[in-house]
Amino acid sequence: MSGGLLVAGTTSDAGKSVVTAGICRWLVRRGVKVAPFKAQNMSLNSFVTREGAEIGRAQAMQAQAARVEPSALMNPVLLKPGGDRSSQVVLMGRPVGEMSARGYHGGRQEALLGTVVDCLEQLRTTYDAVICEGAGSPAEINLRRTDIVNMGIARAARFPVLVVGDIDRGGVFASFFGTTALLSPEDQSLIAGYLVNKFRGDVSLLEPGLDMLLGLTGRRTYGVLPYAHGLGIDEEDGLRVSMRGTVRESVVAPPHGEDVLRVAVCAVPLMSNFTDVDALAAEPGVVVRFVDRAEELVDADLVIVPGTRGTVKALAWLRERGLADALLRRAAEGRPVLGICGGFQVLGERIEDDVESRAGLVEGLGLLPVRVRFGREKVLARPVGTALGEPVEGYEIHHGVAEVSGGEPFLDGCRVGSVWGTHWHGSLESDAFRRAFLTEVARAAGRRFTAAPDTSFGALREEQLDRLGDLIEEHADTDALWRLIETGAPEGLPFLAPGTPPAPGLAQGKQPGLAPGTPEGPGRPVPGGQGPVAAGRESADVTVTEEAP
Repeated sequence: MSGGLLVAGTTSDAGKSVVTAGICRWLVRRGVKVAPFKAQNMSLNSFVTREGAEIGRAQAMQAQAARVEPSALMNPVLLKPGGDRSSQVVLMGRPVGEMSARGYHGGRQEALLGTVVDCLEQLRTTYDAVICEGAGSPAEINLRRTDIVNMGIARAARFPVLVVGDIDRGGVFASFFGTTALLSPEDQSLIAGYLVNKFRGDVSLLEPGLDMLLGLTGRRTYGVLPYAHGLGIDEEDGLRVSMRGTVRESVVAPPHGEDVLRVAVCAVPLMSNFTDVDALAAEPGVVVRFVDRAEELVDADLVIVPGTRGTVKALAWLRERGLADALLRRAAEGRPVLGICGGFQVLGERIEDDVESRAGLVEGLGLLPVRVRFGREKVLARPVGTALGEPVEGYEIHHGVAEVSGGEPFLDGCRVGSVWGTHWHGSLESDAFRRAFLTEVARAAGRRFTAAPDTSFGALREEQLDRLGDLIEEHADTDALWRLIETGAPEGLPFLAPGTPPAPGLAQGKQPGLAPGTPEGPGRPVPGGQGPVAAGRESADVTVTEEAP
């Protein structure tokens, strides 16, 4: 079996995804055959593998960092939120039902442990190393009993755990200590140490704190990564943009022609695959903004209605905010609009939905001659074709089936005047097609914009992944990291009190106080505080029944 490591975090968005990708790129550059893995992912930002399986887009990005083909083995469980209390459960790349959060954490999640362990073991038989990514924080003690993505998988595989903390948020030392101290003795024995992320300033000023953290926890810090601007790497758990700002941290390069091109993306509810616009933001002179007000469309040269997990909900939102009327005015004036997936469906004549929203027949915006009927079977595909005279490829993830009755053909969708619609995600990553599309947009918008002839989105992505590998190689103790991957967590790591609190309903003995802030003494475990040992394997044949939200 191969070695491995679990990258956990003190919080969501601490940097687990990018650190995992950086470690994968660092390892593959030194000749290690490595694969990423995330047992369970909650994200609306997904991808379709070549075998037609849906996985988190972050894992697809990590696979690219590792220079391997993405596979359903790398993300066996994907949860796609449909609201605050329910998600679609995608198991081994295929949807198996809609489930409430209570139902999932009430026992169904635990039943998936055998499946995710099987996937991890298959990867370990093929690769020299597997770098796992956790979710949220391992110290979410309310969910520990059913955990299959943090300490549950670490215990099953006996993988050491590296905890990442975002120092830019503040409180990183307390977060490291508290994350460790809330775990059971068995879980704490796998917490090998820490990695500080997004540090600004002089590292020498941080070092006394790192020394004190070592004294308090008996665990070292494996690196301090500086704050890096403009990485633009695929996000996982949420859309990290300012609603009034440009796409994430991208920097707009000077235009190749005389004018810039302004792109407004409607920030619809349950927005999915917002990475579709990353390739536009990479173009010199293209300014991409997410908007939620009608007046923000006025000066846009192109408006994009993106994908969404809630097409009918997005349509209602557009109408409530006046954005629907603004889109109708744009179309009447011949100003460009692009709908992608759910956004394409919104632009059609009508939507018949007894699956996603169960709203029945709903009138669309009527900008395209398209009627959409939602089917229970999800379409998952990797189409290729030509459009605007250029080769293009993408991927499809949708329940809505479109019946196109007019217009010009466009990527299995259609075009009417300056309004385009397609189910294809990722099409704008095809460089020649993107340039041709932007040329059409600029002409319709009356802009003297010229697409740069040499922008390669694939090359830019490789540069970003290399930057992540550089961050690990230059700012982490890579020799020590490799020892962790090869040999596991160090022996004799001290226990930090109080450990996991006792479960409700168990005998409540006298509880120890909080640790006194010194490294002396191993503390003692709390009665009833040990979580379930993840050694018992369960069947990989798991059926999730449909459940009302």
